[in-house]
Amino acid sequence: MALLEVENLRTYFYTRGGVVRAVDNVSFTLEQGETMGIVGESGSGKSVTCYSLLGLIPRPPGKIVSGSALFGGVDLLNCPKEQLRRIQGKRISMIFQDPMTSLNPYMRVSDQLVEPLLVHDKMSRSQALTRAIASLEEVGIQDAANRINLYPHQFSGGMRQRVMIAMALISRPEILIADEPTTALDVTVQAQILELIRQRQKDLGTAVIFITHDLGVVASFCNRVNVMYAGRIVESAPTDEIFARPMHPYNASLQQSIPALHKKGQALFTIPGLPPDLTIEFRGCPFASRCAHAGEICKEQDPALKQIVPGHKTSCIRFQRGEIADVRIKNFVSAV
Repeated sequence: MALLEVENLRTYFYTRGGVVRAVDNVSFTLEQGETMGIVGESGSGKSVTCYSLLGLIPRPPGKIVSGSALFGGVDLLNCPKEQLRRIQGKRISMIFQDPMTSLNPYMRVSDQLVEPLLVHDKMSRSQALTRAIASLEEVGIQDAANRINLYPHQFSGGMRQRVMIAMALISRPEILIADEPTTALDVTVQAQILELIRQRQKDLGTAVIFITHDLGVVASFCNRVNVMYAGRIVESAPTDEIFARPMHPYNASLQQSIPALHKKGQALFTIPGLPPDLTIEFRGCPFASRCAHAGEICKEQDPALKQIVPGHKTSCIRFQRGEIADVRIKNFVSAV
């Protein structure tokens, strides 16, 4: 049995401009100790999917319309708030994207680190403080006993991110959700942060959901990848498969957009057009208007995620029907 089973998750935002279908029928599983990547453009629903699991969607305007998320026999989407609070920060923790806005600027780092231990583990403050100092040392912060009493603004960006990781791991969670934890960090610090998460995962046996735009990070860090577009998972496969044999044109286009892969002298490949307006209901594949392989059936038939080979799923209708075997775009320049 999987550690986490998410089925038919739909999260909508009811705004003055209409209903934004931010997450639309998302299903996936997470195994113990697994590292699962979620990739896609901004606005594809990556973060909202994970926020939904932890009850962090602002209500209103947000609402979880349907779905279930079974974790240890508990449905995270439909359980009482008190039961969910016992899981948040204890059994499931999250590293947020921007540590400067996620850490409380008015509270010392010590107070923020010990809070989950005081709430969930019922430790005395002195015991919690000892554990907090050890956690900072484990994430590579020097002179932790003194620096723990500083405020967030007194740390560098990389150090704040380490504090966030220490805070997320201090309660030894079963699942760690990392929402773009290396954004805006230089390459050296990024590598240190990733190695730190990997090492702590190895020590604790924690499963990781890794949200990112960076396909290079995914290739080196994740066991399996879900590619999201317009609030839906359009392809899911083990990492090696997702790169070696993409089965959805959006996944292939993302890979061809990696600057390091373009040939010198050629224009950088970009995906034409814009993502669809999620306040408007539409038929067919949401990527059809931007896809070089789209046919009439793509605009008429609603796609469903189907397994093509064991462990590899795609929602590309034409690939499922055998009408296309290679979803890559051959002529980069014509697509720019």
